[in-house]
Amino acid sequence: MGLDPGLRRLALGTLLAAYPGPVPPDWAVDLVAEGLAGHTLFGTNVHDPSQVAASTAALRAGRADVLIAIDEEGGDVTRLAHATGSPYPGNAALGAIGDVALTRRVYQAIGGELAALGVTVNLAPTVDVNTADDNPVIGTRSFGADPVRVAAHSAAAVAGLQAAGVAACAKHFPGHGATVTDSHHELPTVDVPLALLRERDLPPFAAVVAAGAQAVMTAHIRVPALTGAGPATFSRAVLVDLLRTEYGFTGTVITDALEMKGAAVAAGGVGPAAVRALAAGADLLCIGAKVDAELVERVATEIVDALTDGRLATSRVEEAAGRAAALAAWTRTAGESPAVPDTNLGYAAARRAVQVDGILTGLDRPLVVQLHTESTIAEGRVPWGLGPHLNGVQEIRVIAAETDRATLRELAGDRPIVLVGRHLHRLPGGPELIAGLAAEHPVTVVEMGWPAQWRPAGVRAFVTTYGASHANGRAAAEALGLAG
Repeated sequence: MGLDPGLRRLALGTLLAAYPGPVPPDWAVDLVAEGLAGHTLFGTNVHDPSQVAASTAALRAGRADVLIAIDEEGGDVTRLAHATGSPYPGNAALGAIGDVALTRRVYQAIGGELAALGVTVNLAPTVDVNTADDNPVIGTRSFGADPVRVAAHSAAAVAGLQAAGVAACAKHFPGHGATVTDSHHELPTVDVPLALLRERDLPPFAAVVAAGAQAVMTAHIRVPALTGAGPATFSRAVLVDLLRTEYGFTGTVITDALEMKGAAVAAGGVGPAAVRALAAGADLLCIGAKVDAELVERVATEIVDALTDGRLATSRVEEAAGRAAALAAWTRTAGESPAVPDTNLGYAAARRAVQVDGILTGLDRPLVVQLHTESTIAEGRVPWGLGPHLNGVQEIRVIAAETDRATLRELAGDRPIVLVGRHLHRLPGGPELIAGLAAEHPVTVVEMGWPAQWRPAGVRAFVTTYGASHANGRAAAEALGLAG
């Protein structure tokens, strides 16, 4: 016996799926016509602007108000520019500049680009307060470590995106900035009193609610004071009591990807995770990146089964689907005026963010050494560094823990060395390589990751970019006098 058609359509109305490749397969469009709330686009779905526009048009042929979402944060997390790196600096750079009007303009420009391509929801901004230097998944995606600053820039980012007619989704509630593990791989724990959470992590969410954010994304993190043993995504105390009742949020609650281990392992699979998230108060369930028709049907079946056996109330799922539909309706009428993408704005902003400690002299024909860093799942494999911007300067790429200082000195000869990396303070072998080399050779360091307090002794200069986007790389090369 097949699923009840009405219940299946209701379940589909709470799901944000995905599909492989640059062209939406027939099943992806058919599911939209059958009631699927929408799809999320990832780097594998993006080849060039005209192709993306054709894809979104194909999805709208299934249903005009389909939700089409993307993670376009600027900085280190980009889908549209995954082949080259973003032309916009990310949140850490914008927070370091401290100009909220600039943050609004940058996000309105990003929103304008998305709107022109038919994307209706941006799963941004990241409004987490990054208070852990060793946070492996937030870092430069955050506006900073000061809740007041993060709140101001978060509100500005929301205003900018939504002025361009693209719904903002502030993430990751109730705050992923104090974690030292990645929820893509495990369930992080933030074991702090609720009073500290209200003082440190929650002010940016209060600010984006006040700014009219259309959506808020849940975090797959455990906060024992609120969530007990499970993640916030499955916690009614977080999604209803805190977010809706205390902070007054009336928009759409979107889950982080349910395929992430922080959710899927805790629930026993994506389908059970969907049921638990809905029961807790989530409205729109992001299934993940690796999705096919079979997985969507399996999740929908799990929701229908839960409606049938009493694990889910029909009224709760109707409420969730209604909020997803309301979000779709907003995207069809929003926007003050068409926003024009402005990549020059991004490069100018990245230049303003560069900080130099030391003296940038004597850098004629240096050897540029980029230290390899693994990308997070959120970032994906996006090019970064100074390479594309160098004017005839030799660059090599090495793994710090496997690199011999004598070899680098021999290769450099009488030339200075510029060491480029991300999160150098925690890179295996990185601090040791830099300290040893600086004691023997003229060294300048370019930090393109989170700006921790660590500073290596003996270097001629320490350059901080607050991110590794294409714009950040260009700005660093210009500051060093090495750009073409």
